[in-house]
Amino acid sequence: MKKHLSPLLLTFVFCFCEQPQQYNPIDSISTDISILASDSLAGREVGTPGEKMAADYIVAELEAAGARPKGTDGYYQSFFVKDADNPHAQPSEETGEDGITGYNVVGMIDNPGEELVVIGAHYDHLGMGGFSSLHRGEQAVHNGADDNASGIAAMLHLARVLSEKELNRDVLFIGFSGEEKGLWGSNYFTKNPTIDLSKVNFMINMDMVGRLDESKGLAINGTGTSPIWNWLLDEVNSDSLKLIKSESGVGPSDHTSFYLQDIPVLHFFTGQHEDYHKPGDDPEKINEEGILTVASMIEQMIVLMDDDEQIAFTKTKDESDNPRFTVTLGVVPDYMFDGEGMRIDGVSEDKPAIRAGIEKGDVVVQLGDSTVTDMMSYMRALSVFKKGDKTTVVIDRGGEKLSFEIEF
Repeated sequence: MKKHLSPLLLTFVFCFCEQPQQYNPIDSISTDISILASDSLAGREVGTPGEKMAADYIVAELEAAGARPKGTDGYYQSFFVKDADNPHAQPSEETGEDGITGYNVVGMIDNPGEELVVIGAHYDHLGMGGFSSLHRGEQAVHNGADDNASGIAAMLHLARVLSEKELNRDVLFIGFSGEEKGLWGSNYFTKNPTIDLSKVNFMINMDMVGRLDESKGLAINGTGTSPIWNWLLDEVNSDSLKLIKSESGVGPSDHTSFYLQDIPVLHFFTGQHEDYHKPGDDPEKINEEGILTVASMIEQMIVLMDDDEQIAFTKTKDESDNPRFTVTLGVVPDYMFDGEGMRIDGVSEDKPAIRAGIEKGDVVVQLGDSTVTDMMSYMRALSVFKKGDKTTVVIDRGGEKLSFEIEF
């Protein structure tokens, strides 16, 4: 296994890890993102040299912050996926040439108590694009500054500041890989933990926290996984953020793996944008102050809860009851929208919506015979259609109701 930083990163690590200097959080966050989302890492796709270079950098920063190794081989925990093109493929301990090897990075700040808090973020991205890319032009590096160099930068900041706190719980930091392929890294960790999962008080996941905008909207998923979350989040919201809460413990990010082990979770997310899964997700578009705001909120939570007993876990609505659908309208939902309907944050090329004339910013209020009041009602309405069906979509565009005929 690779034990040392690649030559490309040695200079950065020497400058920012070895030289004593006063800690400047904004500068450090900016540096983390600039390195992790640089073209030289080629999009950090799991199983590539860019992924390993990113892992090396995270290891160096965790070590500099005082976190000790907690992987299976130092800070590293490797996993292997044989049938990598299978969307249901599961990571395992196997090895071989016909498959993909990825690496979780695991470090722990060792405090007096036996309980733990887990802070995680995935660091892999899409490499040069591939199936999950929304880019339709020539092949290009998908740097993933927001997705998810931003979450790793927030995690590293928390490692640096929490190492200076006198806490009663250990804090475990995990950089997951393979998230973009299907939560490979977090799935593997929770089934092959390097700590006692029964000692985990809660898990915090940060995935895309780099685009906090002037509306100050912050989506927090998993608020139904413990009775304490709603009170606590309001208590630490000192920056008057617009908190958009969702109860479900299941979602398309790594907190899901921990929720499925009956661990309370929260997932922090500053919203979708037009650069999502495209080459334009670059460092210059990141709001470093916004990342610090989110991380500081999490820091307050951990400090405030440090003397409390282990919090209660509650199951949320069974997501296996969610509607399943075989067609798509070809839109990106606005997950930060909390009004009536389903607001569109992006329209994919050559899909039913764009062919009908539906635009970004439109709010879907009716699909076929079904009224759309939120994301779930939109999904239910969509689930009744199959390829070749025709129907009507009613949208609200600036207060005006417009009707569009579409064919799936």
